Amino acid sequence: MKIAIGSDDAALELKATLTERLKELGYEVQDYSPKEGDDYPDVAVEVAEAVAAGEHERAILCCGTGIGMSITANKVPGVRAAQCHDVYSAERARKSNNAQILTMGQRVIGPEAAKTVMDAWLESEFAGGSSTKKVEKMEAIDRRYHPVS
Repeated sequence: MKIAIGSDDAALELKATLTERLKELGYEVQDYSPKEGDDYPDVAVEVAEAVAAGEHERAILCCGTGIGMSITANKVPGVRAAQCHDVYSAERARKSNNAQILTMGQRVIGPEAAKTVMDAWLESEFAGGSSTKKVEKMEAIDRRYHPVS
């Protein structure tokens, strides 16, 4: 699986830690490093658009708290980004909500805990079942506010 990873300047260390872990696990990683003058919305939208276009199955975005990355990524139609700093939330983001993007904050979570959360998210798959209808409703909301032309 090819995974995108991006951060702003507030989370370069966390991004480096998670990139190293992804490579240890055998993932192909595409790094979306911030360019000069980029803020978290610039990186988040670039990564989210790549996920929505099918260039990556999943992505990880890091900033100071993970909040801004999540809010911005979720503006891109077809993307479900979840801010998670614990294992249970990371698992549910995938199993119940089929989230393709995980966001975390360097100022909120330590490097070892971040790796554990990311591992749980990577190991989890969408369970379907009763969650399918709910994800389909989220997708319908995307289509309502962002009709395909």
